Amino acid sequence: MRNERLLDELIKNFNEEILKKHIDRRSLLHGAGKIAGLSLGLAIAQSLGGFKVDAAPKFSDYPFKLGVASGDPLSNSVVLWTRLAPDPLNGGGMPPHIVPVHWELATDEHFRNVIRRGTEMASPDLAHSVHVEVNGLKPNTVYFYRFKCGNELSPVGKTKTIPAAGSKISGMTFAFASCQQFEHGYYTAYKHMAKEDLDLDFHLGDYIYEYGPNEYVSFTGNVRTHSGPETITLEDYRNRYAQYRSDADLRAAHAAFPWVVTWDDHEVENNYANVIPENGQSVEAFIKRRAAAYQAYYEHMPLRKSSLPHEGGMQLYRAFAYGDLASFFVLDTRQYRDDQANGDGIKPHSPESLDPKRTLLGAEQEKWLLGNLGSSKTQWNVLVQQVFFSQRNFGTSTAPRYSMDSWDGYPAARQRIMDFVADKNMNNLIVLTGDVHANWASNLTTDYNDPDAPIFGAEFVGTSITSGGNGSDWRADTEKILAQNPHIKFFNNYRGYVRCQVTPEQWRADYRIVPYVTQPGADICTRASLVYEKDQKGLREVSSTMVPMGVQMSIEVEEDRHRAHRRAHEKQMEKKRGKVTN
Repeated sequence: MRNERLLDELIKNFNEEILKKHIDRRSLLHGAGKIAGLSLGLAIAQSLGGFKVDAAPKFSDYPFKLGVASGDPLSNSVVLWTRLAPDPLNGGGMPPHIVPVHWELATDEHFRNVIRRGTEMASPDLAHSVHVEVNGLKPNTVYFYRFKCGNELSPVGKTKTIPAAGSKISGMTFAFASCQQFEHGYYTAYKHMAKEDLDLDFHLGDYIYEYGPNEYVSFTGNVRTHSGPETITLEDYRNRYAQYRSDADLRAAHAAFPWVVTWDDHEVENNYANVIPENGQSVEAFIKRRAAAYQAYYEHMPLRKSSLPHEGGMQLYRAFAYGDLASFFVLDTRQYRDDQANGDGIKPHSPESLDPKRTLLGAEQEKWLLGNLGSSKTQWNVLVQQVFFSQRNFGTSTAPRYSMDSWDGYPAARQRIMDFVADKNMNNLIVLTGDVHANWASNLTTDYNDPDAPIFGAEFVGTSITSGGNGSDWRADTEKILAQNPHIKFFNNYRGYVRCQVTPEQWRADYRIVPYVTQPGADICTRASLVYEKDQKGLREVSSTMVPMGVQMSIEVEEDRHRAHRRAHEKQMEKKRGKVTN
């Protein structure tokens, strides 16, 4: 209660300051961002204080129902995660006590050779989640881990450290995924991913969706149901993560290899920007909502303590050097951005969207990224991020239209990165992207309107795990979009993930897809494999497979995804007015 009163006082003072003097929009956002960070800090700063320790806990049911996970691997360290939750969908079902959780790390899955063990305190203030940072490990080495609390043992997880920075590495294999709306389908793709021999997995955002039951309906219909209302409070977000983690296929993928995670928008609310909600909320109310969402995200992800609140929010942008092979720069394109121009949506450019001061990353993160790119000595430089980077014109050559939520809505910010790459004569930039619920592959060029412009890299956009429903090979608007954007070399609309096989000379992306998600049991196949080789020739498709059980052509178009979101918001407003509809 004390923390809630303190937060309300901060917001009250902030509003009084706005009324006293004219404050420009940038200053307003800066002040609101400070409050957002403080609110998040207030929520968890006392995570180990004020509770008694229950050294011999007894549980109403099995406490490890949400499984185990590992993440943020370094050459000598990794994060181990679990959360005690015997009643996951109802706040977790734990008593209001701190509980000691024991952990072990071994070189074998039977734990005959345990090399590290310890005890971590699971606190009610962090939903009895556990984040163990194990240090002193060997580079590029597989380990197994498990937890014990009371008389209960967790499932066993497998993890792996990354090679030491600068060490000579001949290759790696990893996957990336995003967008897993629980209601839209089954996580069959994760069942297959868990069986892959991967060094790690990147998750690019939209781990959960914030909508209430059947508010956001997929093109092929919903097959599961969110168990609670639209997520607003901390308990709402905790229960939503618990429901998603209740899926056995998702838990299996978490337990199979380390994950490196970043968020997009639905971990809070669709298309939010910094402290600006999409619609229907005051900034003050949204600050509280964002703080709750950020805390729940930390509680359910294998993140380091460095991702706890710091000044303006949670810092998720970070770098991982995989030997001398690849530098991965994990970005946050949501927390620091300017608001979408032109009222969001797919629009022509305007003076607002073309403003050279606009930013998607924020000044500090952009400076960090360019500094790291400039000092990188690896064979590949990789942006691990959320929204479409290369140009994607949905209109015509004479009347172009672009997504205001993607890098197209922030062209000056993108140009600053492209100019930096051109100045450094780089030809090894790879961009990994999620968000748009379809597979795309594009050449990155210095000028997308010039077909002869130099190619300096490639963007691989991964489809959703489930979001959007079953999908198809092509959509009704595919041919038009590809014709208008010749740098885009591949499109596919099935669900799945992307597996990348990387050597010093070649980057290969395998688009792994399932033909349907509205029922479990789908087989997986590689729809296509594309290769980029730093030879100025751009992407090459080296293999392709037709999918006999899938829909070849859908009547769906890009705008349908935006219509579904708008309809979801209409349903939310109807519920608030007391007119509940499905």
